[in-house]
Amino acid sequence: MMPIVSKIYCSSSQVVLVVRKRPHVVNGGGFVVTDLSQKVVFKVDGCGILGTKDELILRDADGEALLLVRRKGGMVEALSIYRTWKGYSYDYEGAPKLVFSLKEPNNSCLASNNVIRISVGPKGTTGKKDWDFEINGYFPDRNCSIVDSRSGNIVAQVGVKKEVDVLMASKDFYHVVVKPGIDQAFVFGVIATLDYIYGESTRC
Repeated sequence: MMPIVSKIYCSSSQVVLVVRKRPHVVNGGGFVVTDLSQKVVFKVDGCGILGTKDELILRDADGEALLLVRRKGGMVEALSIYRTWKGYSYDYEGAPKLVFSLKEPNNSCLASNNVIRISVGPKGTTGKKDWDFEINGYFPDRNCSIVDSRSGNIVAQVGVKKEVDVLMASKDFYHVVVKPGIDQAFVFGVIATLDYIYGESTRC
């Protein structure tokens, strides 16, 4: 098991989940994640709902907030080669706890060969390899994976299922395969961030 947000989101078997964007009438509305029986597992609120730029919330099926994801700003970031996003969960007293940091190349052209890296927990920014996961592939093509940097294993894969190709024509539906023992809430916190970075359903 690899709990990052919570062990309750780690399954002992592989899980296939479906992402459905909210209607475009809600600008920056986010998306809904269901299992194959169409039962809601997660919801993501984009900045159109929250009214705050560069901020997202991942909720459980009951609407309880699991992760607050926001982009770090300021002069330090402007001078950095990376833009950094941070995902926070809340402890029982409501205090935020850093769960992951995601670094995207700080340029206007998010090409398919730019590596996006993710570190888990409150780590320092040393010159060493301080990331735990990276994104392989290109999210807008619905062909990418989250890879464990240490083992090289794919922990989650974003793709298109052949049996629902008709739905996929609009890219409003796609599926995510999460490997056994991997924290699904963490995976969808990362996917929500990618959605925003590439200007999709969560972005205003």
